[in-house]
Amino acid sequence: MQEKQQHLEKETKEWHKIQHQELNKLRSAQHHLLFNVGAYLAISVIEFYLAEVGHSQTLRADALNNLAGIISAVLLLVGIFIARDIDDDDLMGQPLPEDIQKNGQRLQLTRFHYETVFTLITGIVMIAISLNVIYGGFKSLMHPEFQEVPQPITLLGAGVAMVIMIIVWWMNRLAGLKLQNAALTAASQDSLSDALTSLGTMVAIGGALLFKVSWLDGVASIIVGIFILVAGIKIFKESSLNLADYFDPKAETQFRKAIENNPQVKKVEDINAHYSGNMVTMDVIIAVDAHMEVKDSYRLGEEIEAQMRHQFGIVDTDVMVVPA
Repeated sequence: MQEKQQHLEKETKEWHKIQHQELNKLRSAQHHLLFNVGAYLAISVIEFYLAEVGHSQTLRADALNNLAGIISAVLLLVGIFIARDIDDDDLMGQPLPEDIQKNGQRLQLTRFHYETVFTLITGIVMIAISLNVIYGGFKSLMHPEFQEVPQPITLLGAGVAMVIMIIVWWMNRLAGLKLQNAALTAASQDSLSDALTSLGTMVAIGGALLFKVSWLDGVASIIVGIFILVAGIKIFKESSLNLADYFDPKAETQFRKAIENNPQVKKVEDINAHYSGNMVTMDVIIAVDAHMEVKDSYRLGEEIEAQMRHQFGIVDTDVMVVPA
């Protein structure tokens, strides 16, 4: 009984340490996303103004794309805010059954899912805006009487947007890799797409000015819309798979092999890894010698949990033991 109590205290201490580290990562991610909002807001205002003054539908499409960046960054900030709200003892007013270990682990892991939920909503918003941009491009091509060659000032707007987006993408990419944060990874994909669309916008406007071709502006806006659509679908796919409890089979195979290397484990009968936001938890069933004592199987489970935590960063591993 004393050994069990010591184990529970150790588990609680370890969990609070992991929780603190993850919350610090989320705090850093928030700071980067706030920078994103400021950058996107500045670019959107500049591009909307220059699109109106310079009569460029492509630049207007790029401005809408960057408006999507503002919306997505704000949504991700909301998701992270909910995930970090450790003072809240329920989920959206709905209580959870009390944790067995009474350390708030179950509640916090569930709360981390909100970051993924709002990443999913970001993908949906990007898809909706892309369809609007593509529709506007086709509408322009079907009404040539409204087509105009954009003014040279719009070229400057696209160039400034591209440079800022490259800086934002680079900062998001580095932070996403360092913090292993899904929200920043989604933001980096979004900002890279935005940099490419700004480059495409600049090329399209330059071509329209050089060759005096009015329809090129509409075609370019359609291409910009397709870029936004592809990025939105990618973010939607990845986050929806996480919420659907999908986990990379190759990674699970690595986990299985690492456990089976333990001489006391006869076979890994089943293994299921799950995402809780950016954190990974796992359930595993192992087969051991049928004559192994209960206390030895208990210690083996603890050994495997510690191995998974240190080797793969899995925050919680539930081990079930069955006779071989």
